[in-house]
Amino acid sequence: MEAPTQTAPAAPEDYESLKLLLLSRRETLPKRLKQLAAFALEHPEEMAFGTVAGIAEHAGVQPSTLIRFAKNLGYDGFSHLQQIFRDRLRERFPDYRERLRGLRASEGHHVQATALLDGFAEAAAISLDRMRRSVSPEAFSRAVATLAKADTIYLLGARRVFPVAVYCAYAFGKLGVRSILIDHIAQLGPEQLATASGKDAVLAISFTPYAPITLDLAATAARRNIPVVAVTDSAFSPLASSADVWLEVAEADFGAFRSLSASFALAMALVVAVAEKRAEG
Repeated sequence: MEAPTQTAPAAPEDYESLKLLLLSRRETLPKRLKQLAAFALEHPEEMAFGTVAGIAEHAGVQPSTLIRFAKNLGYDGFSHLQQIFRDRLRERFPDYRERLRGLRASEGHHVQATALLDGFAEAAAISLDRMRRSVSPEAFSRAVATLAKADTIYLLGARRVFPVAVYCAYAFGKLGVRSILIDHIAQLGPEQLATASGKDAVLAISFTPYAPITLDLAATAARRNIPVVAVTDSAFSPLASSADVWLEVAEADFGAFRSLSASFALAMALVVAVAEKRAEG
């Protein structure tokens, strides 16, 4: 009697399923495949449209690693895996004419302002719900404790998330918590961080595509043994590797415009919790 053949697990059919699979296997993947998995989630656009040689060079692996990576995940080959990243971009970031066509299809020939309001409100609600599930109480408590014992909190957030860092500076000031906003004006970010010591802490915020200055300064702080609390969107985020503790926020989008609702809600909770923790001491 022949032994039953085992069927290989089916390859993920969409980007979110692929991401979940990579996260679940991040501790068991061989070193080079883990390196490539991190690169893939950090640079989905390059994975979608790059050549095998180009992707391999930028990821720091051999071209054959891409084929092995795809096969390891259950795909027929790299082109099969690459299609998942291309489908993601078509769904997530359609061009402006496609976005308008989508809105018109749901609302009629003319896009109604109320439809936009409803869409962005729904994206905000989804973002908040995701954040409540992705931020564990343990990680949040560790983040609060790290920031609360700091003499000075240095705030890092560039480009789209800069308003979140500015809010933290404003709220910390109102609550009597010493903080410094690293605004990088005149490219002076490194100098603004230069006065930080191990008695301080850094709160760094960055999402895909990650701001290089935030990544660089967070890594600098980590090398100098300054505690780093990160708010980012993935365990494979390059910001997470510099952090003593990191909190995951994955903002939803409407018409390819991402919300900041969850980021602001988390920032508000962090600021107030840190002030309360310091008052206890």
